[in-house]
Amino acid sequence: MRKAEELFMQGFNCAQSVAAAFVDMYGYSEEEMLRMSAGFGAGIGRLRMSCGAFNGMALLAGLDCGSVTPGDREGKSHNYKVVQELAARFKEEHGSLICAELLKLRQTPSVGGKAEQLSYLASERTAEYYKTRPCVKQIISAARIYSEYLEQKNSRRE
Repeated sequence: MRKAEELFMQGFNCAQSVAAAFVDMYGYSEEEMLRMSAGFGAGIGRLRMSCGAFNGMALLAGLDCGSVTPGDREGKSHNYKVVQELAARFKEEHGSLICAELLKLRQTPSVGGKAEQLSYLASERTAEYYKTRPCVKQIISAARIYSEYLEQKNSRRE
């Protein structure tokens, strides 16, 4: 959990921070994990859709139990079950899985009756940014929830 927070405070996005905190478990380099998860931050490419911290957990769940066999309905269903359980825990703690809702932004901003175009520009990381964003709490929570999932999974094996 500390590693996820440290990565975020270094300037990585929410998804990268959660995913890269567990890189040692999945046989990827930190750079590979950071690249793999880069597009999932800020609600997927700064679209403010599903929370990046949650997206990082979903990516990790895919690495942990994702099916790689075509037509493997059972394997795919198991992965979906895990992701939905992680989502339920995250939503229970934070009230939403949606980045815009968590940031208290309007989902479809409009000016003069016209929808504003979402910006692709990443926010500058300043002291004010870190002070006003709830993201670090969600990142720590996502890392904890994923750690708890792994602990439960491993205790069932023993």
